[in-house]
Amino acid sequence: MGVMMLPSVLFSIYYGESDLISNLGSAGITFGVGTILKLVTRKSKDAEIKKRDGYLIVTAGWVSMAVFGTLPYLLSNSIPDISGAFFETMSGLSTTGASVLDNIEEMPHGILFWRSMTQWIGGMGIIVLTIAILPLLGIGGMELFVAEAPGPTKDKIHPRIKETAKRLWVIYVALTLVQTIILMFSGMGFFDAINHALTTNSTGGFSTKQNSIAAFNSPLIEAVIVIFMFIAGTNFTLLYFGFKGKFSKFWKNDEFKWYLIAVIGLIAVLTPVVYQYSTYPIGDNAILHAFRDTTFQVVSTITTTGYASADFTTWGPLATFIFFLLLFSGASAGSTSGGIKIVRIVILMKNGFLEFKKRLHPNAIIPVYLNKQAVPSHIIYNLLAFIFLYLFVFVCGSVIMTALGENFEVAISSVATSLGNVGPGIDSIGPSHSFSGISAGGKWLLSFLMLFGRLELFTVALLFTPYYWRRN
Repeated sequence: MGVMMLPSVLFSIYYGESDLISNLGSAGITFGVGTILKLVTRKSKDAEIKKRDGYLIVTAGWVSMAVFGTLPYLLSNSIPDISGAFFETMSGLSTTGASVLDNIEEMPHGILFWRSMTQWIGGMGIIVLTIAILPLLGIGGMELFVAEAPGPTKDKIHPRIKETAKRLWVIYVALTLVQTIILMFSGMGFFDAINHALTTNSTGGFSTKQNSIAAFNSPLIEAVIVIFMFIAGTNFTLLYFGFKGKFSKFWKNDEFKWYLIAVIGLIAVLTPVVYQYSTYPIGDNAILHAFRDTTFQVVSTITTTGYASADFTTWGPLATFIFFLLLFSGASAGSTSGGIKIVRIVILMKNGFLEFKKRLHPNAIIPVYLNKQAVPSHIIYNLLAFIFLYLFVFVCGSVIMTALGENFEVAISSVATSLGNVGPGIDSIGPSHSFSGISAGGKWLLSFLMLFGRLELFTVALLFTPYYWRRN
C-alpha cells in the first residue's frame, strides 16, 4: 500500500502542488508500519493459512488498508474529518465510487490520482495483488482467494492460485493501459485518461470531474468508456480465454448471454422513456442523444461503475425505479463489479420456475442447469442464504439510516448503492450530487456496508457469529 502511494508523489512534483509532503509522509508511514510488521513476524513458523484464518485476514486486511488509505486525505487537509476520509477511502477500495467531495476539480492532482488508485487496487482485490506480487510471504493463498473472490465462479484459469492471480493482473493491467491510450486519442489529456482508465476497469467510477463523464460532453469518450465498463463487468476467466482466442467460451456461458441480453433489453426499454422526459431538441438527434445517455447509464449502473453522463433521476419515476433495482443486480461473477451478480439471479430464476414443475411432479428429480451442467443442491441453498442475508442487511441498514435522520429515498438508495458497490443513489445523493450531506454516523455505517458488499457478505458476517470463534 505504501509503494502504491508513490505514483501520487510524482504527480504532486509535476504539478508543483502542496500535497507533496502529505503524500510522501503517507507513503512513508504506511510502508514503515508494513515493514515493522513484516520484521516482527519474520520468525513465525506457522505458515499454513486455513480457511478460518483466510476470512479474518481478508477482512482485517481491507479495514487496515482503508485506515492507512485515509492518510493522504487527512494530512493534506483535502478531507479534514476522519469519517469523510474513511468513507472516501473505503468507497475507493470497495470500488463503490460514492464521494463526499463537492470540489473535485479543486483537489490537488496527487490526491486525485491516489483516489483513483484506491479503486484500481480494490478492483481485483488487495489480497490477490499480494499473492501475485509478493510471493516472499511463503504462504498458501487459496483460502485468501476464496474469501476474496468476487462471485461464485467454478472455472479455474490455472491450478496454482499464484499463477492464476498473476494472469488476472496481467489482463487487468493490459486493459488499463490500452484504455488510457485510447482515451488520449479520443481527446482526453493524459492525467484524465489514466485516472478514468484506473476507475473504469475497476468498475469504481471515481472521476476527476465533479460532473463525472458529463463534463467531457464527448460521444467518443463515452463510447470508449462504455466498452471498457462492459468488459470489466465480464467474468475475467472468460476474458482470459478470449485473449487466448477461445471466443466460443463466451457463447457457451449462460451468465454472459444473460448479461448481454439484460444490457440490450434495458437499453431498448429505457430509451423511449428517456426520450419522453428529455429536453433535447425534437428530431433524430434527440433520439440518438436519448439512446447515448441510456446506453451509458445502463452499462454504468449494471456494472456498478457509477459514472454519470446524465442524471437518471430526472427521467421520470419508471426509469428511476428501474435504476434503483439495478443497484442490486451487478454484472458477472468473477468480474470487478459488485452487487448480487447475474449468475445468482439466473440460477434462482431457473430454480423458481422449476418449482412449478415440481408441484405437478412432486416425485421427480429436476435439477437446475447452468452451462449445460446440473447445479448441486448445496449451491442453491447457499444462494438462497446469500439473497436472504443481502435483503436482511439492506432492510436493517435502511432502518438505521432512517433513524439517523435521512429521508426514505436517501435511506434506501444509500444502503442499496453502498451494499452493491455502485456509487450514486437517488434524491440528494443522485448522480448530480455527493454524499457530503450524510451524517458522520451514516458515513460510518455506509462504509461498513461497502466492505460488507465488496467481500460478498459471508466473509465479514462470519466474523460476527459465535461459530467462528469456537475452537472446534
